[in-house]
Amino acid sequence: MKKDKIVLAFSGGLDTSYCVKYLKHEKGFEVYSAIVNTGGFTKDELVDIAEKAKHLGVVNHETLEETQAYYDHIIKYLIFGNVLKNNTYPLSVSAERIYQAISLAKYAKSIGANYIAHGSTGAGNDQIRFDLIFQLIAPEITIITPIRDQQLSRKAEIEYLAKHGVEVDWKKAQYSVNKGLWGTSVGGAETLTSHKSLPESAYPSQLEADDAQELVIEFTQGEISGVNGIQMKPIDAIEFIENTANKYAIGRDIHVGDTIIGIKGRVGFEAAASSIIIKAHHTLEKHTLSKWQLHWKEQLANWYGMFIHEAQYFEPVMRNIETFLSDTQVNVSGKVFVELNPYRFTIKGIDSVHDLMTSDFGEYGEINKNWSGDDVKGFTKILANSMQIFNHVNKK
Repeated sequence: MKKDKIVLAFSGGLDTSYCVKYLKHEKGFEVYSAIVNTGGFTKDELVDIAEKAKHLGVVNHETLEETQAYYDHIIKYLIFGNVLKNNTYPLSVSAERIYQAISLAKYAKSIGANYIAHGSTGAGNDQIRFDLIFQLIAPEITIITPIRDQQLSRKAEIEYLAKHGVEVDWKKAQYSVNKGLWGTSVGGAETLTSHKSLPESAYPSQLEADDAQELVIEFTQGEISGVNGIQMKPIDAIEFIENTANKYAIGRDIHVGDTIIGIKGRVGFEAAASSIIIKAHHTLEKHTLSKWQLHWKEQLANWYGMFIHEAQYFEPVMRNIETFLSDTQVNVSGKVFVELNPYRFTIKGIDSVHDLMTSDFGEYGEINKNWSGDDVKGFTKILANSMQIFNHVNKK
C-alpha cells in the first residue's frame, strides 16, 4: 500500500526532529524534509542538517535557497522603513517565516504532496504565519502540526526521541534558536518569565573582540552598496557586518510584544547587522529627507512591520507601502561612520552629497543667512494666531 507523502519544514532542532519520528512511526507518512535557507547558515551547517534529517529516516531532504528573494521582497523594505517592532526587535524571525512558508508550499506542490507539516507550538506566532501562507498558496494541501496538537513539552519530546534511539543533549535543547540573515532569536526558560535575562552562554555569538573598530557603511538609494570602501551586494554586506560586529556581542536584547493570538510574548535575540544597518540608514535619512518624508515614513513603516509580524504579507496595501518606501529612497545615498565596541556601537556621522545640513541657508544655533530677525518676528506672530484666537474665544 502506497504511503501518503508529507513535506516537513525541518530545521534540525528538537521540535522538527520529533516531528520526523512521529510522522513516520505514528502516522505512517513518507516524510520529505526541507529547510528554507533565508541566510545565516554556512554551507557546513546546511550539510549537517541534511545529514541529520536522513539519519532520522526521511525519504529525501532538500535545501531550498531563498536568501536573495527574502532580501529583495522583505528585508530591503524593512531597511527602507527602519522597522523595529516596539522600537526594539528587527523582525528577524517574523520576516523570514513568510518566505520560508512560501517556498515550502511551492515545494510541496511540486512533488505532489497531499500534506505539509511544521513544528510550531500552539502558543506562538509561527503557527499562524505558516498556516496562513500554506492556506493561501496551497489550499488543497492538509496541514499537520504534531507539537501544537499534542501540546508537548520539550522534555516530553526528548523522552519520545530517546525511545526511538535518538539522544538529545538537554543542555543544548533547552533553548530554541532560530538563525537567519536578519538575526537570530533565542527562546528558553528565562524568556518565559518577566524578570530573568538570558545567560551569556545562551547566545550563539560570544564576545571575542575588545578593541574599538570603525565600519564605513555606504548606501545607494537606500540599499547597502559597500563596506569600508569595498563595493558589495546587499546580502554580502549584511553578512560581512554581521560577522564583524557579532564578535563584539552587539545587537543583543529581549523583545516583549503582543502575539497574533493575543497573549504577551518575550524572546531574546542577537542581531548585530540589522541593528547597526537600521540605525545607520535612519541616521542618513535624517540628513537627506524632509521633515514630512520622515514623519510619514515612520507611520507607514510601523504598519508595514506590524503586518509582516502578523503574517499579512499578501494584504494588497503592503505593495502600496513598498512603493511609497521605495520612492522615498531616491536621495538616501552616502556613507555612515560607525564605531564598534564591546556590547555597543555608535553612529559617528555621515557624508552625503544630499546632506540637507550643508545648505547655505543657515547654521543651526549659530547664524541665519537667508532670513532676517524681522522675518522671524512676523512668522512667529502669524504662527501664534490660531492659538491666540482659541484662547480669546474660550477665555483661557
